[in-house]
Amino acid sequence: MARKWILSLALSLAAGLAQADTTAAENDGFTRPLDQLQFNPYLDQREFERSTLDALQVYDPWESWNRRVYHFNYRFDEWVFLPVVRGYRYVTPGFVRSGVNNFFSNLGDIPNLLNSLLQFKGQRSLETTGRLLINTTIGIAGLWDPATRMGLPKHSEDFGQTLGVYGVPDGPYVVLPFLGPSNLRDTGGKVFDFAAESQVNYLNVAEVSSDHPEITALRVVDIRDSTNFRYGQTNSPFEYEKVRFVYREARKIQVAE
Repeated sequence: MARKWILSLALSLAAGLAQADTTAAENDGFTRPLDQLQFNPYLDQREFERSTLDALQVYDPWESWNRRVYHFNYRFDEWVFLPVVRGYRYVTPGFVRSGVNNFFSNLGDIPNLLNSLLQFKGQRSLETTGRLLINTTIGIAGLWDPATRMGLPKHSEDFGQTLGVYGVPDGPYVVLPFLGPSNLRDTGGKVFDFAAESQVNYLNVAEVSSDHPEITALRVVDIRDSTNFRYGQTNSPFEYEKVRFVYREARKIQVAE
């Protein structure tokens, strides 16, 4: 009788611990991702297999290190970045946040223009030049964006795209600390774009920022505030592979534009 009672108690404790572990894991957003999975009955099996293989064949020789950096970025975003962004939204009125975003977006048109010229994209170069002139003058140093209302769309061109246009391969996939997904070619492109913007020193912002790091900090917070991606939002244990695949395909499209 005592043995049965002890066995029953042990089983009850084990079940309780298992349930607690499952609840804790579910709060992290990475368990039971297949519960809501629905298959399209009209999906071609060969196409499904081909797309799955494509996702797995991203060149990622540093995957072990990249996954560590990805996890670091996930936790930093959860514990530091997003709380700062929420505080920024709480204390800053919407129209002020919009003005800050427009201002830094206007600065970003400098590397956009340089790379449009390097890629011999005449129309985009003219449109970006027009945006710079209009937003810097009528828009008061870029705090407003009248150029978009006047029919001049915002373009995004970087030196990684420029290298891709000239046939430079993307190279190994890389996850950069804080910055997220990239590849070897685009990482070098980021360095070039940063150096170009600093050398041009448009509106004297680069020089002033060297003495006032809070301007750079504000720009970083603004970028995170305007970026919709959230780690764990896919509720999938394969999020790393998904982000890697989407990044590669998105860059292919951008280079081909």
